[in-house]
Amino acid sequence: MQNNHVETITTELNLKNSQIQAVANLLSEGGTVPFIARYRKEATGSLDETQITAIRDRLNQLAELDSRRDTILNSLEKHGHLTDELKEKVLTADNMSELEDIYLPYKPKRRTKGTVAREKGLEPLALLILGQQMDDPEKVAQEFIDEEKGVTTTEQALEGARHIIAEIVNEDEAVRSSLRDLFRKKAVIISKVIEGKEVQGAKYKDYFDWQEPVSNVPSHRLLAMRRGEKEDILNLSILPDEQEAVNIIENLFLKNSGAATGQVKMAVQDSYKRLLSRSMETELRINTKEQADQEAITVFAENLRELLLASPLGAKRVLGIDPGFRTGCKVVCLDRQGKLLHNTTIYPHSSDAQSQKAVQSVQELSQKHAIEAIAIGNGTAGRETETFIRNIGLDSKIHILLVNESGASIYSASEAAREEFPDHDLTVRGAVSIGRRLMDPLAELVKIDPKSIGVGQYQHDVDQAALKNSLDDVVVSCVNAVGVDVNRASAQLLTYVSGLGPQLARNIVTYRDENGPFENREKLKKIPRLGPKAFEQAAGFLRIPNGGNLLDASAVHPESYRVVYKMAEDKNSTIADLIGNADLRKQIEIKNYVTDTIGLPTLMDIMDELTKPGRDPRKSFEAFAFAGHVSDIKDLEPGMQLPAIVTNVTRFGAFVDVGVHQDGLVHISELADHYVTDPSKVIKVNQKVNVTVLEVDLSRKRISLSMRTGQKPAKTGKTDKNRQQQSQQQSQRPQAPKKSQPKHKGKVKEPFHNPLAEALKKLRNLG
Repeated sequence: MQNNHVETITTELNLKNSQIQAVANLLSEGGTVPFIARYRKEATGSLDETQITAIRDRLNQLAELDSRRDTILNSLEKHGHLTDELKEKVLTADNMSELEDIYLPYKPKRRTKGTVAREKGLEPLALLILGQQMDDPEKVAQEFIDEEKGVTTTEQALEGARHIIAEIVNEDEAVRSSLRDLFRKKAVIISKVIEGKEVQGAKYKDYFDWQEPVSNVPSHRLLAMRRGEKEDILNLSILPDEQEAVNIIENLFLKNSGAATGQVKMAVQDSYKRLLSRSMETELRINTKEQADQEAITVFAENLRELLLASPLGAKRVLGIDPGFRTGCKVVCLDRQGKLLHNTTIYPHSSDAQSQKAVQSVQELSQKHAIEAIAIGNGTAGRETETFIRNIGLDSKIHILLVNESGASIYSASEAAREEFPDHDLTVRGAVSIGRRLMDPLAELVKIDPKSIGVGQYQHDVDQAALKNSLDDVVVSCVNAVGVDVNRASAQLLTYVSGLGPQLARNIVTYRDENGPFENREKLKKIPRLGPKAFEQAAGFLRIPNGGNLLDASAVHPESYRVVYKMAEDKNSTIADLIGNADLRKQIEIKNYVTDTIGLPTLMDIMDELTKPGRDPRKSFEAFAFAGHVSDIKDLEPGMQLPAIVTNVTRFGAFVDVGVHQDGLVHISELADHYVTDPSKVIKVNQKVNVTVLEVDLSRKRISLSMRTGQKPAKTGKTDKNRQQQSQQQSQRPQAPKKSQPKHKGKVKEPFHNPLAEALKKLRNLG
């Protein structure tokens, strides 16, 4: 790493030189972001994961710039263009655009109009005209007529000279820099529908005739227009005022008003229209796409973090249900460790006889396996199945909960699911995933490609490599923040532990299966291929509850055990005493335990761990239920106030589930009583909220909602135009099949014939 990189990042991130250097060194030694943030605070000055990640990413960017710089220098030297002055310019270029501008005049070119003109010997004429000292360009051009080279007229000679001048203008650093600034500040994006594509591209109707400054366009709108262009529905252009652009070039190249200047002016106009405008537009498209991608990826990452860190129900005996109408509901029983005990299929939404059998089956399974909670997938037939379960007279202590099943089908068809359940079909695996997701969302969701979870905006349109890297960072951060029980974790979960990876994760599971549970962290060193470096990186995040050493269940790293032992020794106590006695901990003067390698930040973390070893940073679980009288979009009416849960946060608002198999949109203008610029600042995925129905569009399956206090429903057809534009994404979300049901206001809707429920009603009436 070059020293100037440290200086560059120090200035950009406003951090100390020593902090950047420390992070760079630790990363080069194989340190992971979670490990450095948690266990190397003394070296980094207590930088957090976000700062360390920013340093890592910037180091990688600068390394890419260095690599491109070396390639350019080698090319310049190979073709005999390299001079001391040119080398200095290449070495001091601090961004890719500047570097490419320097290289452009010397870059090996394909055959162009300018190169053809040079082959005809017209370059001297072009340079004479560009000097703008001649009085009669046509007279001078006559000297360059050469029929053997294909120059038969004066106009052909002048045209060839203008082509050469146009390329000189195109390759000028000052011109490109000035135009780049103009495009960035004043270019306008214009979207037009391709003639004849109006019906096919109806979902892009808002962009059939649209324009706005590219400097102001939100990322989601840019990505939407680019998707329409990719699907051959829209034509896009991103250009500033043409005359303003040409004026900039003319100010740099025109020297007077003579005849030669007229030729240069023609070349300048040709250069802009044929070369520069296209080049600058392409570059701006790339830059704005990168910016939009980054914003969309940031949104996805923020949402994914909230989803992964959702509150776990914990180790409970769970009955998981993957609901369905015609094909029935797949039911599984799981023990407190998530192990599959039993599976069956019930048909609560079929005939009376099948419904009665389903009641009996669920009741018997709940008693036999001492079920403590029932997890029901929220997809097709989810609300109907929930109503059925709530009406069959189960013990009131059993939690009945709808679970977001996004991605469960992806997991059920995955290699990991086939390995775990080779003798069961997709429906059983899906039901298991739903049940486990209630117990521990993080442990289950890491088995699914994050893109399949559905908490982003335009995630399939952004740079897929950048998206994967960002989402992987989030998963790694969440897994290590929570910690992993090494004796229970799946190979998929272990893969994301600092210092491990797929192979070591599989080795851990294999060793555990062959030798039994790990008794302490030292036993981890016996795992094949898990060397000292991997142990250092992983040990603090791998927990062993109920092991021989209480510290093995905590986030205290083994390298710091001796300090804790010394604390206990100095107080004539045990580790258990330190953990269980707050008064004893208060007597410890942690400054007395500072060493060359362990400072106050680490000692403070140790004391926190002794207060609550292995604490889970996730919030406590809270049950949630939708409104009982609403289960279909047809049940919704403007003015209704409903409980809801946030499923996705975007830059234009939030999608929320009100329990009707179709998410509604709370536009950014309806998120709060005050002005909101960033929805993620006021609302999070999985947050429980109360909403007011503003408008329901049954034909397009769109639901407009508000979280503002005292909100009145909008009149049909009068919804804010911007809200309609931004809610386009809602209509593109996959729709679950609906079963038409009558409305039931003011009571729990029973969308099926339930003999047991009717019998209970009769008994209550008799009573």
